[in-house]
Amino acid sequence: MKKKIIRITTVSGSLRDLLQGQLKFMSNYFDMVAISSSGGSGWNLDKYGESEGVKTIPIEMTRKITPIKDIIAVYKLYKVLRKEKPDVVHTHTPKAGTLGMLAAKLAGVPYRLHTIAGLPLLVATGKKRILLNFVEKVTYACASKIYPNSNGLKQIILDQKFTTEDKLKVIANGSSNGINVSDFNPKDYSDTFKENLKSELGIKPNDFVFLFVGRLVADKGINELIGAFDELCKSNIKNIKLLLVGSYEEELDPLSKNTLEIINTNQSIISSGWVNDVRPYYAVSNVLTFPSYREGFPNVVMQAGAMGLPCIVTDINGCNEIIIEGENGAIIPVKNKETLRLKMLEFSKEELTFHNNDCRDLIVSRYSREFVWNALLEEYNNLLGD
Repeated sequence: MKKKIIRITTVSGSLRDLLQGQLKFMSNYFDMVAISSSGGSGWNLDKYGESEGVKTIPIEMTRKITPIKDIIAVYKLYKVLRKEKPDVVHTHTPKAGTLGMLAAKLAGVPYRLHTIAGLPLLVATGKKRILLNFVEKVTYACASKIYPNSNGLKQIILDQKFTTEDKLKVIANGSSNGINVSDFNPKDYSDTFKENLKSELGIKPNDFVFLFVGRLVADKGINELIGAFDELCKSNIKNIKLLLVGSYEEELDPLSKNTLEIINTNQSIISSGWVNDVRPYYAVSNVLTFPSYREGFPNVVMQAGAMGLPCIVTDINGCNEIIIEGENGAIIPVKNKETLRLKMLEFSKEELTFHNNDCRDLIVSRYSREFVWNALLEEYNNLLGD
């Protein structure tokens, strides 16, 4: 009989976004079960189960601090785990990690694994930070093994003294699920397709295109990016464009008024808004500019690399592991508009040259989904003695 592994996230959308295809792959070797909140009518746990071909069990969990609902969720998880008798419980996302690890510990599950893809608590302050620190330590104490999805995140966990180094391990080279390099392949887009899309966007054939993909918010470094690009335009650097692919979050993390004014008035800045498929925009661009303040392990940078683009990224967790200076991009200090401007200038003048195939090959060899999945499979087998 196959040994049983239960994967848990707080909401069903996280299963789709963080673990697409992974449970289907693992079901070739294990009896896989997914637990999460049921979700709404647009996307729900049932649909995830159908797409992955695995059993699902709905247990409602919240992302917020809700003590009574959390206790109820722990009790329900405990009951399910006692009934299912899994060999492994593997959790993702902060709340599912806390509730799932506690329930698994109480239920006597032999192997209790938790993947860390980021630490939102690091931006909390005061009593909330004290509470979140305590909860994080409880999560790690209940777990058998903790998997940070990057080496930088592992070091942060050690610096915060959340757990000891013997409990920590980075799977493969990082990332929770890798990237589908077959889906992100520049060969899928013909010259004619790219010419037509450029024409639609108002990009000339000889324009050098900088690209940003993600939420248009301050924490992503958009204020610095817009400021740096605008100064390049004012210095009479011709034939450059900045393509912004993403939506604003005015209530949560608004951009400065000056930044918004530049976006609306600079004719060389093109904003597409939110799109269903980002791949065509990578295909018509030359460089990804990603000056974010903080990340877990950014998919955008892996996607760009898989599409053959070099990247300008900030020296932050995740980004500084995906990008190797001088090989598939450049790494600059956080919140440094002038350094960003100079680096963009170097790229646009072809003072820095990167081979598209080399950029893609680095991602394929280090972060393809099959590579990450097989590394996790090996970890499961080592734990279970198979």
